[in-house]
Amino acid sequence: MYTNPHSNNLLLNLGIESLNEMQESASAAIQNDANVLLLSPTGSGKTLAFLLPIFQLLEENINAVQCLILVPSRELGLQIEQVWKKMGTDYKVNVCYGGHFIETEIKNLSNPPAVLIGTPGRIADHIERGTFKTDNIRILILDEFDKSLQLGFHEQMTFIISNLNKLNKRVLVSATSGIEIPRYTRVTNPTVLDFIPSEEEKTNLSMKMVISKDKDKIDTLFQLLCSLKSEAAIIFCNHRDAAERISDALNDKGIYTTYYHGGMDQDERERALIQFRNGSVNYLVTTDLAARGLDIPEMKHVIHYHLPSKEDEFTHRNGRTARMLASGTAYIIAHESEKKMDYLNYGMKVLNVENASSLPKPPEFQTIYISGGKKNKLNKIDIVGFFSQKGKLEKSDLGLIEVKDFISFAAVKSKKVKDLLNAIRDEKMKGKKIKIEVARKVIKKEEV
Repeated sequence: MYTNPHSNNLLLNLGIESLNEMQESASAAIQNDANVLLLSPTGSGKTLAFLLPIFQLLEENINAVQCLILVPSRELGLQIEQVWKKMGTDYKVNVCYGGHFIETEIKNLSNPPAVLIGTPGRIADHIERGTFKTDNIRILILDEFDKSLQLGFHEQMTFIISNLNKLNKRVLVSATSGIEIPRYTRVTNPTVLDFIPSEEEKTNLSMKMVISKDKDKIDTLFQLLCSLKSEAAIIFCNHRDAAERISDALNDKGIYTTYYHGGMDQDERERALIQFRNGSVNYLVTTDLAARGLDIPEMKHVIHYHLPSKEDEFTHRNGRTARMLASGTAYIIAHESEKKMDYLNYGMKVLNVENASSLPKPPEFQTIYISGGKKNKLNKIDIVGFFSQKGKLEKSDLGLIEVKDFISFAAVKSKKVKDLLNAIRDEKMKGKKIKIEVARKVIKKEEV
């Protein structure tokens, strides 16, 4: 059992009663061992598994970066930051990533955080600039390190680690087993914690094949979505242009959909995820970017419009459903002309969706944009109070509220949006006139 004297409060802040087996084992190993390799499926709680022991290892009297967490994507970094902040510790945390104003990051780092999270490219840049000192960094976490390798961060990671001369603890984290540990990590004879279930144990995930008569599988996908009783789904494809095309085609057919891929501006990506998380759209069409580490809800349904070339990406995609003992279904839409993948058993059950034509119900919520955030001294309580008192909304009319640095988003029951906007048109929030409107949909650059 994990015995951190502060852990009860931390777990309470996170709304968690107790740790799972993986988290307890990882917490103990990270605390006690110099090199740890943690392998555990997507959605099993790996972030908390390494953040709890980090908290216990930090020293209060050191005003410098003590722990560096390297991540392959901005989204994963922000998610880790969010968990740390929810824990409610007194230790500062910062996230650095490409596309973020480097001036803002430099200013933040002038008062150094105890925990620094970042993408390899941006952290390497800061080290070169001498923005923060590395001589107090004793803990290094490489989260989703296999993805960082895939994305070609070898050079930056080699450079970063070569500048960390006081390291006494290295932790590698992944949802994929069987990956060779790169030499530059300097991880030797690690304590291996492998919680990735065998095939026999993956009983909660069922797989179904949906046969498409046409090479263009849009109509088959449409029929499949019509058969899912209006339940949300994530749809994977292999290319950015395909994600946009599929999303547009579904919207044209009356299914509320958005897309998400690495070629989008970061604020557009964020808006897409917010609208999906809060139920303003029920279907997300994405590349493999969304298969790992993203803060999106548990899905009952994962749909493979295209199959990935590698088995581990297929596994990561499916990790979006049937998590933590829940059940879920992965659907493979197949056409006879497509290449057969070695990792897939084609003898699975075939689902016939030809007769499905009833459109899914429209989303229950719409996303409302608010032109103020944390830096404007605005918080969730302010937004709830304003919408309740001035906008005459009941508690049940409000869904997920997300407050960013300078903007916020609130999910409001679709049927209440018009009355809300009319009621608050001339009202001020916290004495200031703030722009409040229906958030725009994700739009393509050429349409801007």
